[in-house]
Amino acid sequence: MTDAAADTVMELNDVQVAYHGDIRILNGLSLGMRRNRITGIIGPNGAGKSTALKTLYGFLKPISGDVMLRGERINGLPPYEMVNRGVAYVPQNRSLFNELSVEDNLRLGCWPFRRDKARIADALERVYAQFPILKDKRTDMAGSMSGGQQRFLELGRSLTLEPDIILLDEPTAMIAPKLSREIYDFITTLPEAGITVVLVDQNVRQCAAVSDHIYVLDLGKTRAEGDRAAFSDDERLRDMIAEWLDYQID
Repeated sequence: MTDAAADTVMELNDVQVAYHGDIRILNGLSLGMRRNRITGIIGPNGAGKSTALKTLYGFLKPISGDVMLRGERINGLPPYEMVNRGVAYVPQNRSLFNELSVEDNLRLGCWPFRRDKARIADALERVYAQFPILKDKRTDMAGSMSGGQQRFLELGRSLTLEPDIILLDEPTAMIAPKLSREIYDFITTLPEAGITVVLVDQNVRQCAAVSDHIYVLDLGKTRAEGDRAAFSDDERLRDMIAEWLDYQID
């Protein structure tokens, strides 16, 4: 077994996934996420990026192929079991309860250990230390905050369970550039804290800057992959992606 294979904590192996039974989205997709690394997944609209995350987390069940977590086949495992196994998921679309307070939204993240008051208090303090703005607004309704602040809240809620793998789908979509930079600065700290990150992003430049390994998807398959250095040196790949996204990658 290679070092890379031994260090892989989550995988899709030759996975096929369809919506409504016959709308095939993933067509033999294989991905491997290494421990304490940031794995970036990029590609044009409709390439299957978000579908890959939903399949990893159990929202979608493969028609064929395997979903692996730490060497165990987990096809069909429901999302609530993923929480119990140390995997967190932050979807692209907002997932907050807007009419609940910031702190109540965080407490909902603590639901699996809701009877452990000491652990809840510790989880809240850790999140507030990471995102001071949430402590300042802890009694405010979640829906009253800006889009960037709401994203901080979703990230904070995902951390209450102390996951060792986190799946992030477009974490800075529709967010102001200043807060986007803050979110990405935070993401880059996660591997140092022992958290493996799987990152889907339409912003290729941003994703390439923080990812240790990058997969390029197209039509539900891996079109190319490589580490950060290989990606930046491959002019053909850069030109192809620039054409997809209709802007020039520096």
